[in-house]
Amino acid sequence: MSLFNVYPLFDITPVKGDDIYVYDQNGTQYLDLYGGHAVISIGHSHPKYVQNVSEQVSTLGFYSNSIQNPLQTQLAEEIIEQSGCKDYQLFLCNSGAEANENALKLASFHTGRKKVMSFTNSFHGRTSAAVAATDNPKIVAPINAQQKVEFVEFGDLEAAEKVLSKEDVCAVIVEVIQGIGGLDEASTEFYQGLSKLCKHYETLFIADEIQCGFGRTGDFFAFQKHEITPDIISMAKGMGNGFPVGGILIHPNIKASFGLLGTTFGGNHLACAASLAVLEVLKEDGLLNHTKEMSAYFQEAASAIPQIKAVKGRGLMLGLEFDFPITELRKNLIFKHHIFTGSAKNPNLLRILPPLTIQKEHVDMFIEALKKEIV
Repeated sequence: MSLFNVYPLFDITPVKGDDIYVYDQNGTQYLDLYGGHAVISIGHSHPKYVQNVSEQVSTLGFYSNSIQNPLQTQLAEEIIEQSGCKDYQLFLCNSGAEANENALKLASFHTGRKKVMSFTNSFHGRTSAAVAATDNPKIVAPINAQQKVEFVEFGDLEAAEKVLSKEDVCAVIVEVIQGIGGLDEASTEFYQGLSKLCKHYETLFIADEIQCGFGRTGDFFAFQKHEITPDIISMAKGMGNGFPVGGILIHPNIKASFGLLGTTFGGNHLACAASLAVLEVLKEDGLLNHTKEMSAYFQEAASAIPQIKAVKGRGLMLGLEFDFPITELRKNLIFKHHIFTGSAKNPNLLRILPPLTIQKEHVDMFIEALKKEIV
């Protein structure tokens, strides 16, 4: 039996990870500036993460959501404390796509409406409603296209109001910083205006923090810079440092009822143990402030390279934009310099999404390699 061939693969087989590095079967060391799509937040094989997951699996790895799981309550309390999102409630699931799927479903239940408003260059996942709200027709199957989604130019408040004024939209879903779309972030005026429009037309505002949340920007959530209060906040990726976990934070104005949402594996004991380890390390190691410091250092170094036309993003969710496609550059960084980076929908953009534990010496290594390839 062979694998269903849907991934273009680099000929590299990682077998071990240690903080900012991964190692292949030949013992070759790679500097990981991509973190497996921004998933590795506190570093590969962090001792606290290994301890939490190991101890939990040695006692109880899984039971269903039909019983008490105090780890879920502990996780909810810790997220609320560190994020400052007081009074929100947590629903746990398994991935970013599932988080957005549940967010959209909940918005439809709450409003009684069917349509979703999304934005150009968005990416919200590959499940039914989430992929329909993703601006990539190539991955939207006919069965997904039955969903009622209207796309608006990212950052265009006037166009957004035209859609919302029809009063048939259950939710507006927006990445505060677009990931695959190319690291674009709209203005504070746009996010605040969009939030006001949602309140006026009684539409729920969903902040997709799947990639930019859990400390990646230096704030716990990226939307906090813009001083808005979303109705639902979706999160995943860095939340589990590699363990599959996702969730939504739900504003107290939205009421729960038995059976409204559900999941078999979501919020299992191992997932909670993994995410609690991430939160403990974020707090004890001061990784949010560290992220801001490393971001400033990285951006200053990158801005000094004339071939880089723009440094986009925030925190350690960064994009280096060139005036040429980065396909060959990315391959050379991997195979000649042993550095992992990422690509984007924008063919000229190199994505940088390292573990939040990155140090200046690692930035210097990357800048040195980059100069050798483009200067």
